[in-house]
Amino acid sequence: MNVKATLLPDDLARACAEAMWKEDDASRGLGMEILQIKPGEATLAMTIKPHMVNGHGIAHGGFIFLLADSAFAFACNSHNERTVAAQCNISFIRPGKLGDRLIATAREISRTGRSGICDVRVTIDDVAIAELRGHSRTLGGAWVPTGAEAQLD
Repeated sequence: MNVKATLLPDDLARACAEAMWKEDDASRGLGMEILQIKPGEATLAMTIKPHMVNGHGIAHGGFIFLLADSAFAFACNSHNERTVAAQCNISFIRPGKLGDRLIATAREISRTGRSGICDVRVTIDDVAIAELRGHSRTLGGAWVPTGAEAQLD
């Protein structure tokens, strides 16, 4: 039996993340993993590997930013509108070290028209090491079929 059904918001967010993940060579290539996706929210993890450590022997800030930016991207793309970063600002609070498992939790705090704002906290064992605020802009286009319809068998 073939029935069309509208996806619930949590299911739509996960479907968008799955579609986006397939095209995200950067996040996958760095060993990131998606831990949780909800509408306007995303949690991703990444472990600091030897090639991510700088001359000070700590996690290079660029890799911390990449994780936060990826969480931001998955959060703001969870509504089935292709969305990109327009501007981001990050504050580094504490260093990460080789072997640390970083967790980035993104939460959309505003979405009006084509613009959004998202806050991302990067932690190690629940201790904040960085905070990112990202401003997003929708481009148009969907991650899953228009109307969020799915074929159910």
